[in-house]
Amino acid sequence: MDGIRQWRIAPEGAAESVATESSAFAQAPEGGFTWVHVNCAHPGAREWLEGAPLEPLILRALLAPETRPRCTTHGEGVLLNLRGVNLNPGDEVEDMVSLRMWVSESLVVTVQLRRLMAVSDVHESIERGQGPDGAGELVARLALRLADRVEPVVAGLNEKVDVLEDQVIEGLSTLSRRDLGDIRRVAIVLRRHMAPQRDALSTFEIEDMPWLRPHDRSRLREATERMTRLAEELDAIRDRAQVVHDQIIDARAEAMNKQMLLLSVVAAIFLPLGLLTGLLGINVGGVPGVDNPNAFWIVCAGLVAIGFVLMLVFWRAGLLGRR
Repeated sequence: MDGIRQWRIAPEGAAESVATESSAFAQAPEGGFTWVHVNCAHPGAREWLEGAPLEPLILRALLAPETRPRCTTHGEGVLLNLRGVNLNPGDEVEDMVSLRMWVSESLVVTVQLRRLMAVSDVHESIERGQGPDGAGELVARLALRLADRVEPVVAGLNEKVDVLEDQVIEGLSTLSRRDLGDIRRVAIVLRRHMAPQRDALSTFEIEDMPWLRPHDRSRLREATERMTRLAEELDAIRDRAQVVHDQIIDARAEAMNKQMLLLSVVAAIFLPLGLLTGLLGINVGGVPGVDNPNAFWIVCAGLVAIGFVLMLVFWRAGLLGRR
């Protein structure tokens, strides 16, 4: 059936693809395990999984519509939820795809609702004859491949922030706050899942499961450390984006203040001039120079002189460009 893949994986990592009947759940090789992967995006895959010989609690966890990264022990197995970036065409990378897992010594069941590149990477390695040699090793490989797929996305966010920082330093007017907002949004959403994923992997690594070998725990520890580093980088990206945002706001506020200062100086210069012309323009008796034919030019010269003196005062006060 499309959307369902099963392998019997021997202790040395050799893998054999098997048919998709329910009996395959119990047919693990001696010392090995069976991996059943279900892609519920394919028609009929969900119904097939609902009829699988698994406990109702496990089925509900594997088919839950919404999940967050977590690790919960149940009997001799572990329910583990992880998330990977969405690299499907036309989708947003921050719309992360969940990978739900039931992991025991002889059986691993993984479920995805959308295509997940990290799972395809592990499928390809098995088909090349490089399968994992245990259930813990499989989980570690999946976690490491999820980290591998996230790293280019985080690196791309870092490069975008670098470009915006350079634009702020150069004072380019084309800098877009919308681009900055997109970077912050993606970093926040990714960080929201990376931190719980780190905790889930760390919890799985320290669980007292006899089938988890020292080698498996070492690989899981490596995956945990990579998730920790990615979460820290996302924190740094978010903080750097906030700094760039503050610099943009400061630069625009400074430009606005300069413009308002110029307008204030112009208004301050013309305010006394307007007062004088207003007084001389009132229609009452006693206005000086009414009978003097040169009064107009005398008043104009006086206004120019007053304006020049005011400009000189503002210039000496550093309000007209003087530093």
